[in-house]
Amino acid sequence: MLPHKIRNAALVCTIVTLATLMAACNSVYTPKKAGYFRIDLPTHEYRQFNDTSYPYSFEYPVYANVVKDSTYFDSLPENNYWINIDYPQFDARLFLSYKIINGLAPYKVKQPDGSYKDSMGVNQFENMIRDARKLTDKNNVAASSIGDSLMRTPHGISGIFFKVGGNAATASQFFLSDSSRHFLRGALYFNVTPNADSLKPVQLFLREDMEHMINTLQWRNKP
Repeated sequence: MLPHKIRNAALVCTIVTLATLMAACNSVYTPKKAGYFRIDLPTHEYRQFNDTSYPYSFEYPVYANVVKDSTYFDSLPENNYWINIDYPQFDARLFLSYKIINGLAPYKVKQPDGSYKDSMGVNQFENMIRDARKLTDKNNVAASSIGDSLMRTPHGISGIFFKVGGNAATASQFFLSDSSRHFLRGALYFNVTPNADSLKPVQLFLREDMEHMINTLQWRNKP
């Protein structure tokens, strides 16, 4: 009788094991959501950019570097007051382009044969605002939204901040001006393929730095 009981016990164990395996095969599998690497963000700390040879001053992050802009997207800067704020940790760059209202500036004029000729023109305030908006609108292909906010800084400087949604090349842009002499435009770019989800934490972090820079900006009378 004992061998028969052993066989029955073995049979029961086999049935239970098969049932468990079948239940596992029929269970619903829930995949994990795609994630991104954790980004360690530094503490917001600032220092002064106060080079008296420039017509402006402001505070910028201690984890960033100010670099004189020698080329602007393969073109020469309009004057000597164009700079970049580089963020090595994030492979990002804030382009700052400065224009003198009613000052002379080089322009490309399209010819009837399709070629371009160098010419000189006057920086009219209304045209500079329109050009700033056009540069922002170039993101329309990849942008899910473009919002603009009027600004008035503690130092009485006015401007507009543009927030571009979606996988645009630059999600944060702005311009500041006193409407009579100074005009400064900023645009933040990353040296990676734009991905709004993965870049969002860094975008928001650097946007705080941009807002701090804007609020501490002051003009000098030169040039």
